[in-house]
Amino acid sequence: MSVPVSVEPSVEAPGEQPRRRFQHLRTQAASVPRAWLPGAVGYAALLIGLVDIACAVFPKLRNTKMHWLAGQLPGGTTTLAAAGTLMVGLLLVILAHALRRRKRRAWRAVCVLLPIGAGLHLLRWHQVGPAVISLVLFVVLLVHHREFYAKADPRTRWRAVVAFVLLTLVSVGLGLVIVGVRHGAEIGDPGLFERLQHVAYGLFGFEGPIDYRNDRVAWYVGYSLGALGLLTAGTTAYLALRPERPQPELTAEDEVKVRALLDKHGARDSLGYFALRRDKSVLFSPTGKAAISYRVVSGVMLASGDPVGDYEAWPGAIKLFMAEARERAWVPAVMGCSELGGEIWTREAGLDAIELGDEAIVDATTFSLSGRAMRNVRQMVKRIERNGYSCQVRRVGDLSQEEKHRIADAAARWRGTDTERGFSMALGRFGDPGDDDCVVVTAHKAPEEGESGDDLKAVLHFVPWGADGISLELMRRDRAADPGLNELLIVAALQAVPALGVRRVSLNFAMFRSALARGERIGAGPVLRAWRGLLVFSSRWFQIESLYKFNAKFQPEWEPRFLVYPQTRDLPRIGFAAMQAEAFITLGMPRFGRKRQRQGLMPEAAPLPKAA
Repeated sequence: MSVPVSVEPSVEAPGEQPRRRFQHLRTQAASVPRAWLPGAVGYAALLIGLVDIACAVFPKLRNTKMHWLAGQLPGGTTTLAAAGTLMVGLLLVILAHALRRRKRRAWRAVCVLLPIGAGLHLLRWHQVGPAVISLVLFVVLLVHHREFYAKADPRTRWRAVVAFVLLTLVSVGLGLVIVGVRHGAEIGDPGLFERLQHVAYGLFGFEGPIDYRNDRVAWYVGYSLGALGLLTAGTTAYLALRPERPQPELTAEDEVKVRALLDKHGARDSLGYFALRRDKSVLFSPTGKAAISYRVVSGVMLASGDPVGDYEAWPGAIKLFMAEARERAWVPAVMGCSELGGEIWTREAGLDAIELGDEAIVDATTFSLSGRAMRNVRQMVKRIERNGYSCQVRRVGDLSQEEKHRIADAAARWRGTDTERGFSMALGRFGDPGDDDCVVVTAHKAPEEGESGDDLKAVLHFVPWGADGISLELMRRDRAADPGLNELLIVAALQAVPALGVRRVSLNFAMFRSALARGERIGAGPVLRAWRGLLVFSSRWFQIESLYKFNAKFQPEWEPRFLVYPQTRDLPRIGFAAMQAEAFITLGMPRFGRKRQRQGLMPEAAPLPKAA
């Protein structure tokens, strides 16, 4: 059963603080007049940084008409200037992306680095051109300082480890180039191992095994390598010592409010229950009657499904969502919203929408295995039943604690990947005290004579969809089990759930289903056939065609789902973030550095707090 929640007026009308925050975010977002300027400034900073690095690494780039002045300056002065130019260039390259995303701290840092870089260019007998360009960009940043307002992204100290590894690789690579391009001044003929040794010693500020004929070259190589080591150590120390700002998660109080909204309006969207994922954040409308759950992935503020709650309150939640995205310079996007949700998102937020795929929905009260259309499924189910398989369909609340652990451990064992996949149509847990209304379907086969092992062979897990619906969340089976077991589980669920008061059953989501269906028909044009061919080719990795054909076996009704996005140029970034969220692409820490993720029961899980 769902956790009982009583909604007080304070929940429905939270007060003036959210309203003031909403007005502040809307005013802040409306004050941005030039969408193109941060990108242009960011690329300019990147170019200047690359030029600085090139000038510091390759000696020929600094031989100009002012070369004769080098003899008038102390060797250490110009050498330190060269090392400083290298550090400034690396920092500009690192900060360029954050500058394009309007980050305020990046703006402050670049405003400090550009004058320093210009001064170093003038000091190191270079032409005046690079210094002037740096100063011009500095003036542009000062004049348009209001364009750079975005707050910092959520962060943890793991970023210090990532930065250390990346900067170490970059420093070693640049160090080898710095040493290699000055081979003419080396005494002897050192090999690659000696060069690596020299770079490693130099990063720590010590002299390496390579000797140079010219003291100026020796000073330059030593100072440059020391600067790279100092930059790596300083950046790592800063990231490790700065205060953490962890990724926000669904709090217990927010979960209670979302469950209250689902109790009233959960029948509207089959994806509504997935707003209760614990790794999502939630924004409530100013009235508290609607909420949007989301996760930030690679700078994309990614929501899934429709907003939860009264659709008349959706515009308020959407405006708050968009204002939050602008304040943080995140790209707003929605995966898998319904047609109604897409219309409201595009109208209220000024976004665009494209059809992403279709959701397969079956009416369990009218489902039957009879008829020619169901012949293949019928034969497969009868064959798998003759092999000794049977199914049980129960509410999760009816399971014992031992059974919950057993199913959770089996699902984790059958997963086949280190990370739990899913975001838009996955709950990411099993057996939680608040999920007793979920439905679990298990397949069993007694071990044959002389064999040992568990009789549990497969599991389906459905989450509630209002009072009379369920939505498929998990489908796992033993890889050694007979083919056709998934079909048996689906059929068993469709035949048994009417007794549990369930009429609507949402199955898997089929991406680009309409394109696959139309592309295989007679008379399909060359463009549509080519698009279908690309989807079929991609199915080798993403199961696009196989999911569509599996769902089609059960003669479902197809409900279109949409992707909502700001501009066409944002689609690659949104697609990459969506694949990260669904765990098709993982860019996190190595396995030993991550918390173990599994579709399992959390032993320490505690009941949700009840609302006052």
